[in-house]
Amino acid sequence: MLATERKLARDIVPAVERAVPGVEVLAVELLSPSRFCVYVDHAGGVDHALCSRVTEILSDYRGAYTIDVSSPGLDRPLRRPEHFRAAIGQDVQIRTAGEISGKKKFRGPVVAASERSLRIADGDAELDIPYDAIVRGNLIDEG
Repeated sequence: MLATERKLARDIVPAVERAVPGVEVLAVELLSPSRFCVYVDHAGGVDHALCSRVTEILSDYRGAYTIDVSSPGLDRPLRRPEHFRAAIGQDVQIRTAGEISGKKKFRGPVVAASERSLRIADGDAELDIPYDAIVRGNLIDEG
């Protein structure tokens, strides 16, 4: 399912960002084999009209998928290096495809973010997590 999700993201992100000026596609999440959600953000806000426009751009996928389009919400998805760079100092939740240091789930502040990996404070240690190992990454809403 992860391979399908990543292929959808590779196709959908540039198509939507080209078609709707100012929109950033934060993540494409495959919710089931027949349903995906596209998380979008825009400096002017995300409203029903914007979500409808993005859904229409993705109409070619309707035969195979149910399409949801959503604002990022409080638990903002993080997928790309620039997302993690913007989250330095903030608490995040990360789930990886395979084990890193014996775990698949991590929670803590982002210490650094390079082009290939992020560094997260994990207890008393800091741990580098390659982006290609990340299945899900989200800000943690402490409010």
